[in-house]
Amino acid sequence: MHQNSTTDFSLRRLFYNQEVRSVAIQIITLAVICYLVFSIGQNVLVNLAAIGKDLSMNFLWVPAGYDITFQPFVDYGPTDTHFRAALVGLSNTLLVAVTGIILATILGFTLGVMRLSNNFLVSKLSQIFIDFTRNVPVLLHIFFIYGVIINLLPVPKKAEAISGVFYMTNRGIFAPAPTLEQGYEFVVGAFLIAVAGCFVLAKWAKNRQMKTGKIFPLFWTCLALIIALPVLTNMMIGGAIGVEVPKLKGFNFKGGLILRPEYVALWFALSYYTASFIAEIVRGGILAIHKGQKEAAHALGISPTRTLRLVIIPQALPLIIPPIASNYLNLTKNSSLAIAIGYFDIVATLGGISLMQTGKEVETMSLVLLTYLCLSLIISGAMNYLNHRVALKAR
Repeated sequence: MHQNSTTDFSLRRLFYNQEVRSVAIQIITLAVICYLVFSIGQNVLVNLAAIGKDLSMNFLWVPAGYDITFQPFVDYGPTDTHFRAALVGLSNTLLVAVTGIILATILGFTLGVMRLSNNFLVSKLSQIFIDFTRNVPVLLHIFFIYGVIINLLPVPKKAEAISGVFYMTNRGIFAPAPTLEQGYEFVVGAFLIAVAGCFVLAKWAKNRQMKTGKIFPLFWTCLALIIALPVLTNMMIGGAIGVEVPKLKGFNFKGGLILRPEYVALWFALSYYTASFIAEIVRGGILAIHKGQKEAAHALGISPTRTLRLVIIPQALPLIIPPIASNYLNLTKNSSLAIAIGYFDIVATLGGISLMQTGKEVETMSLVLLTYLCLSLIISGAMNYLNHRVALKAR
């Protein structure tokens, strides 16, 4: 009897212990979720078996049988497999995401600073652009830019040359492209050495400024180094890297670099749409820094431009980076709208044509979902690392 009462007392103590109760609730919740997921998966398998389908990834090695018009990184033909078509779609998605993030960041910071300008016209024009862009659905921006390219730009035969080598037509933008010959590795090596030299030079210039107060023209020096060293190396080894200029042959240009209208429209629309949100984040981050920081910098004789670059922005970055990361994720996920204008990304290839040809709805969409999940996790991880690096350290 005494033993039973002791046991009951111990159980009551465990039940009323907040930590134990919290762990128990979490275990029960996790078990329920696992059971629901297992039940749903089992139900899917039963229903697929009832209609004569099974879960299999063998369709990835079947010839796709369709063409892809834009394939800048992965060579592909209709006789290649669905897996290779998915690789083309993935590379196209990455191309839009990476180039879009770069352009959106540049435009966003520029617009954010313009919003804070003392010039009334500059400030109001940037505000009007930001407000208009943010309040119109991104899909309409994509349609608008695509329509401008297709309907307003000239056909290739009537296109005017820009600097003699660039052509903007309704079939895309044509530009010179590098050609690689034997020995191009030396030129690439010279470029990497120049980049490494710039990092060393930046560290030296910072230490020099801390000791003497003298400012070294780092930007122009590094720019000259990055351009001059590879060019000189290329000339010394006899032109291992050349340039192929697009030429009009028949009804279209051949050779060089071709940027299709679908890519240009998607890239530019997503970039300036995302930039309008980044601009407000940048503006808020700058305004969050106490005005005494700017006044102290001006009292030391630092110019407004250098004050913004060396004093205000470094302190604002810890406030700016987390919300910017969310906009980078949105840009990457919004790239799935590419299918609306015929751009062959991962959704249009694996989640579109391959799905319809093979009938593997579960498999194809699962792969597409996992692809976007992995891209989002990579971007989030990179931005968290960057945020940790720029965080202000307490003294």
